[in-house]
Amino acid sequence: MRILTQAKILFLFFALAGTAQCARAADYLLGAGDSIHVQVYEHDDLTTDDRISDKGHITFPLLGEVNIAGMRTVAAAAYIGELLTQKKLVKNPLVTIKVVESASQQVSVLGQVNKPGKYKIQAKATLLEIVAEAGGISATGDDHAIIVRNEGGESRRFEVSLGDMLERGLLSQNITLERQDVIYVPRAPQFYVFGEVQRPGVYRLERGMTVLQALAVGGGLSQRGTAKGVKISRRSADGLILSVDVGPTDVLLPDDVVIVKERLF
Repeated sequence: MRILTQAKILFLFFALAGTAQCARAADYLLGAGDSIHVQVYEHDDLTTDDRISDKGHITFPLLGEVNIAGMRTVAAAAYIGELLTQKKLVKNPLVTIKVVESASQQVSVLGQVNKPGKYKIQAKATLLEIVAEAGGISATGDDHAIIVRNEGGESRRFEVSLGDMLERGLLSQNITLERQDVIYVPRAPQFYVFGEVQRPGVYRLERGMTVLQALAVGGGLSQRGTAKGVKISRRSADGLILSVDVGPTDVLLPDDVVIVKERLF
């Protein structure tokens, strides 16, 4: 049975404590772009600082390229130790790995948020947490988010309703993010109001918005406007522009143009 010296025990204690600065050694999953510090006890010539390449490896003295991406820090340290033992380079090596910079544990937040960019994630980081860190949804943002995730080399795309989570409390949709996820908040659908209204212009289309509500957003009818002369210009599935007669309770579709005509008398 191998007995550790007191010096060796202290080395191991402080080395493991150091790795907790970025993430707990047993929890951190190494990936491409991460910068690490590898140390072999009592073998300073093997101390290595390197960044994990896009192919997942570091260059280690006497071993050459060692692929450690996808391993936890402790497992990667044990793997390097096994290689040193197998090649009879170091007897009973004690290897530790400290993450200096975690570049792989990031997600990208794009689109209609107040602070788009890349954000580091900790274990079990959720969608709402990262959207909040990105400053929340901007005034032009939609109430759903699109997540693009790489699974087994294939891209998977799915949508999550932020509105359902925030307004209805359906937190089952508050998914746990994974590294390299891309979160995209699209622009909210819009509608247009032209003609005899107080404030013609472009407005955000809320879910289930009716013609009457759209007119209210536009400030209501002008003195010359008439509710009997309201029409909608709408693009059909085949790209044709159609003129549609509507009533006050009809629901608008994205990019509808509400046109209020002038009354004759």
